[in-house]
Amino acid sequence: MRQAELLPMREGMTPKNTTASTAPAQPPTTAEQHVEETPFEAVASICNVLVIGLFILTFLAQNFVIPSGSMERTLLVGDHLVVDRITLAPPTKWMPLVRYREPRRGDVVVFLKPVPDLDANGQPQYLFLVKRLIAVPGDHIHLRNGVPIINGVAQAEPHAQPTTPDNYREYLDDFPSVPMTPDMGATEAWSVALPNYVQGADLVVPPGMYFMMGDNRHNSLDSRYWGFVPRANIIGRPLFNYWSFRTPETEYEKTDMGSNVHWLAHVALHFFTETRWGRTLHIIR
Repeated sequence: MRQAELLPMREGMTPKNTTASTAPAQPPTTAEQHVEETPFEAVASICNVLVIGLFILTFLAQNFVIPSGSMERTLLVGDHLVVDRITLAPPTKWMPLVRYREPRRGDVVVFLKPVPDLDANGQPQYLFLVKRLIAVPGDHIHLRNGVPIINGVAQAEPHAQPTTPDNYREYLDDFPSVPMTPDMGATEAWSVALPNYVQGADLVVPPGMYFMMGDNRHNSLDSRYWGFVPRANIIGRPLFNYWSFRTPETEYEKTDMGSNVHWLAHVALHFFTETRWGRTLHIIR
């Protein structure tokens, strides 16, 4: 490709058609500068924004709201999170510059629950959950008085609810040494499969699987109840909390139109007084 050059002017030459009386060019008026956007261009601009936004929400980041207290104190009911869907995703050739990595112990992750819940019509629904990743493939894990022992090493977990004489529950706090009974709430499939993964006092995490627990250890339905999470079920990890509003834990269980309208009105009236401003842009760890 050739490039335009500015050649030096020879000595004694004058610019062509130039006289001392030549009047300077008049700047264009405001009316001449203004070019109106056609309806087609306006629609095209809106479509571009929607496509970019949809791409971001589908492949790069997504927002989620916390509906239960299973991750208190790390996450509260009413926290609204931005979730990174790229870092923990399987590597792809069409985004070679993205930094990918495998899930690690201690990560807070969003994933699809490996067993379905039934909706009001009896149809299976696979829910999005957020928990802390406790053990990765190949780990040997057991709990002793609520403290995870991984590969023989007790884990320091300042984020987790401590076990006390008042909240101690034998099955949850000394997992998996205590035999499971039907009244504990575990799924039937996990009740059958669990003994196959126990070696001595430890539960051994198989390849391609992960063991999840909520930080609110005594109020969390997690891998102790329904088993391992496959790698393919992991969606991403929360980055930060962009808005947090004081919300009753039962609010998200209401699905009828009247309750939704009532809640929207409540949020509008109490937005400033019941927003947890101290949690705005709070980094999730």
